[in-house]
Amino acid sequence: MPGEINVPHNSVNLKPRNLFLTIFVGTVVFIYDVFKTVSTVLGVAFLIRFFLIQPFYVSGQSMEPNFHNNEYIIVDQISYRFHAPRRGDIVVFKYPMNVAFSFIKRVIGLPGERITVQNNVITIYNKDYPQGFQVKESYLDKTTITTGNIDTTLKEDEYYVMGDNRPNSSDSRSWGKLPEHLLVGRVWVILYPFENFQSIATPKYLTDSAPTSPTSGPPYLPDNSLNNTSVSNLTTAPSY
Repeated sequence: MPGEINVPHNSVNLKPRNLFLTIFVGTVVFIYDVFKTVSTVLGVAFLIRFFLIQPFYVSGQSMEPNFHNNEYIIVDQISYRFHAPRRGDIVVFKYPMNVAFSFIKRVIGLPGERITVQNNVITIYNKDYPQGFQVKESYLDKTTITTGNIDTTLKEDEYYVMGDNRPNSSDSRSWGKLPEHLLVGRVWVILYPFENFQSIATPKYLTDSAPTSPTSGPPYLPDNSLNNTSVSNLTTAPSY
């Protein structure tokens, strides 16, 4: 009859099979794409978490007025692979007396230097300043008193660290020098609370550049961008 279309019998039987095969292949491809994407994301997250940056939260008051209890911070773990810590850096490290804990403090003394603390004065002796220079720290509260009667010399793999809240800080004055291998990294960002969000800059010390002769003025150039304290890891680094 006019208008009729004859469809081969076997083609009708193949349609369901082709449809099933198409769905099956599509499902396999989708699952593979999801697996590949998730694996990539997890791999990148693993690399970032364990090799590049690490989140911590501040626990305690030893870094006030610049860091405060319960603030969330991000620690840069990669920079020290390319350069040594600098004076004034805020660092997170494994507590030498118990590496299960992480602390946050400020770097005051660098490898090879002699540090004295007497009568509220920190004096650094090094090859550029064999007669010593007094460390002026405008990032501290004006009423802060640096207690202690210290005279120590650092080895080439040791640092001297202190909390900004000097009267209430367990630091190198009480438990000694910080071995370099215990450093976790440099505090990079205060992430939360959001109103405190900021990147953390290292204060500039005139003594960090080779001088022609010791200066009589303060060796610290103020940097008003600093603003926070010690940490606990989310990972945790207490501020004791």
